[in-house]
Amino acid sequence: MRIQVIARYMGLVLLVNALFMFIAVIISAIYGFDTGFSPLLLSAIITVTIGSFPYIFVRESSEVTTREGYLIVVLSWALSCLFGMLPYLLWGGEFILINAWYESVSGFTTTGGTILTNIEAIPHSLLFWRASTHWIGGMGVVLFMLLILPEVSSIRLRLSRIEISSLSQESYRFRAKETVRVIAFIYFGLTLLETICLYLAGMNLFDAVCHSFSTIATGGFSTRNSSIAYYNSTAIDIILIIFMGLSTLHFGMIFLLVAKRSGALFKSPVTRYYILTCLVVGLLISLDLWKTGTYESLGEAVRYGFFQTFCSISTTGFATADTSVWPAFSILLLVFVIFQGGCSGSTTGGIKSDRLLIAFYSIRAQITKKLHPRSVVPVRVGGHAIDPELVSGVNLFIVLYLLCFLVAALLIALSGVGITEAVTSSAAHIGNVGPGFGSVGSMSNYSSFNGFAKFVLSVIMIMGRIELFGFFILFSSKK
Repeated sequence: MRIQVIARYMGLVLLVNALFMFIAVIISAIYGFDTGFSPLLLSAIITVTIGSFPYIFVRESSEVTTREGYLIVVLSWALSCLFGMLPYLLWGGEFILINAWYESVSGFTTTGGTILTNIEAIPHSLLFWRASTHWIGGMGVVLFMLLILPEVSSIRLRLSRIEISSLSQESYRFRAKETVRVIAFIYFGLTLLETICLYLAGMNLFDAVCHSFSTIATGGFSTRNSSIAYYNSTAIDIILIIFMGLSTLHFGMIFLLVAKRSGALFKSPVTRYYILTCLVVGLLISLDLWKTGTYESLGEAVRYGFFQTFCSISTTGFATADTSVWPAFSILLLVFVIFQGGCSGSTTGGIKSDRLLIAFYSIRAQITKKLHPRSVVPVRVGGHAIDPELVSGVNLFIVLYLLCFLVAALLIALSGVGITEAVTSSAAHIGNVGPGFGSVGSMSNYSSFNGFAKFVLSVIMIMGRIELFGFFILFSSKK
C-alpha cells in the first residue's frame, strides 16, 4: 500500500471540492456578501491549501493497484464529506459538529435527508454549496477527478471500474476514458436542460439551478422548507417527474439514444421493467389515495401519487405531500420502490432494478432446475444468458444489502428511536433516498435524532453510495 500515491489523488479530490466552494463564494458576492461569504472563503482556502501539497509534491504514478483504487474511492467520499462540512461548522446556527457531518454526508451521497428545521434561513451561498455537494456526489467525486486526470489509461480504467457498479459496466460499450466523458456529457446536459425548463416554469434562476443539481444527482435537497410543495405548480411537478425519471436510467444508453439514435434504451428489459414498475406503482398509489379519500379528485391523487412514486424510486427525496399520513397500502408500495431504486449506470441509489430483475430470473431458473434436476438452466434476461458469477454476485449483494439495513435499523432503535422511524430511516439512508416515514417523513427532518443515530445513518449513507462491497473490501486482509 503506497500512501503517497493515495495522498496525491486525495489532494486532487480536495481541489475539486475547493473549486465549488469558490463558486459558492462568488454566489455570496452576487447576493451582497451574505453571511456565508467568510465561512465559505475560509473553507475554500483551507481545502485548496491541504489539497495542493500532496498533488504538487508527490510524484505521479502510472499504476494503481486494486486495493489502492478502492481506498482512493472510499477516502474520496470520506474526505469530501469531512471538508464539505467546514462551511456549515464555520457558519454555525443548527450546524453543531454531528449535524454538519450528517448534512455533508447526506449531500455528497445524494441522500437528501436534512437536520435543518428552517432551510430558508440559510444564506444563498451556503444553499448553493449544499446543492453543489449533491451535484459533485451524484456524478461521483472520483469521476470528477477522472475528468482532469492525466492520460494514464491504467489509472483511469481501474478507478472508473471501481466507481461505476459492475452491472452498469456490462452495458457501457466504451473504453474507460470514453465512459467518463459519456457520463459527464449526459450529466451536464440534463442539468442545463432542466434548469432552463424550471426557470421557464416559474422558478427563479437560483432555485432552478439548485433544484436541477438535486434532481439530476437524485438527491433531494431543496431551497424551501416545504420542498417542491412550496411552488404548488403542476408544470414544475411534471418537469421534475420527467428529469427524475431520466436521471434513473442508464446514462450510457441515454447517450447512445441522443448521439447515435440507438434504440438500445427502450429494448433493454431492465428499462422496460423499471418503467413498468413506475407506472404500476404510481397508478396503484393514485387509486388508493383517491379511494381512501386522501384527495378528493382523481386528478389530484394522480398528481401527488406519481410525483412521490418517482421521488422514492429515483431516490431523490423531494416532497409535494406528507406521505407519512397516507394509507398503509401506499406507504408499503413506497417502501418497496425505496428498496428497489432505479437502474445501474445512473445516479440513483437502492438495490437497483437490474439486480432485482436478475434475482427474479435466477429464482425462476432455480425452480425449473428443481423440476428438472439434470437440466442445465442458465439465467436469461432479455434472451441473453447472464454470467453465473454475475448472478451469484447480484444475489450476494442483495443479501448483504438487507443485512446491513437490518443491523443499522437495530442500532438506531437501540439509541431510543421509534420502530417506524428506525426501520424506514435505515432503508431510506442505505438507499440514499432521505425521507422515511413517521416523524421523519417527507415534510419532516432528522433534527430530533440523537448523535449516535445520526452517525449510524451517515455510515450507511456512504456504504450505500459505494455499493457495500467497496466499503468491506477495505477491511479484507488480502492485498
